[in-house]
Amino acid sequence: MGLLSSSVSITRYKVEGALEKPVIETVAAALTKNSISEIDDHASAMSVGWTSFNNPYQPNFEGASFVFGAYLVFSLRIDKKSIPSKIIQKYYTIEMARKLEATGRRYLSQNEKKMIKDHVINILSLRVPATPNIYDVFWNYEGASLWFFSNLKAANEELESLFSKSLKLTLIRLFPYSTAQFGSDLSDSELDVLAKLTPSKFTE
Repeated sequence: MGLLSSSVSITRYKVEGALEKPVIETVAAALTKNSISEIDDHASAMSVGWTSFNNPYQPNFEGASFVFGAYLVFSLRIDKKSIPSKIIQKYYTIEMARKLEATGRRYLSQNEKKMIKDHVINILSLRVPATPNIYDVFWNYEGASLWFFSNLKAANEELESLFSKSLKLTLIRLFPYSTAQFGSDLSDSELDVLAKLTPSKFTE
């Protein structure tokens, strides 16, 4: 889901930490170093990395192309390969039959079966193209705030992990409690009260 979609889901974050100056060059280097790697010709099942907002299939962060006014705009791309279980079972069965015929045996050991299945999955992974999923990132560095255009748990977890790895900054997800904690001028006593609050259950 992207910034320019007709309907969007957004997760808001507070960004903790500071970058080395010059900031734009530091961010460009981090995004480039951790940009998405293509896996269509590899057996890898998943690849996660940064990509360009304007051209997500050809990552390029040169020339501050990700800077829009006071905002840094880029995307998180998650490529996954998915092989239907029935396809795996089909080729696994074929390879099992070939192995039995070649050896003249009636049974194979568990280790042999595992090796055949792993081989089948690796071969199929080389043939199956990865499906890309792109999630836009809208970062106000000066305001220490970031909008991520997804509410999917897996996508948010990948964002938080890669952001920390790439930029050495911490993302704090904002929901009512954390917004009150970090976004309000509460006194120490009020923060103590906030920390002791517990969820309320509403039943019909």
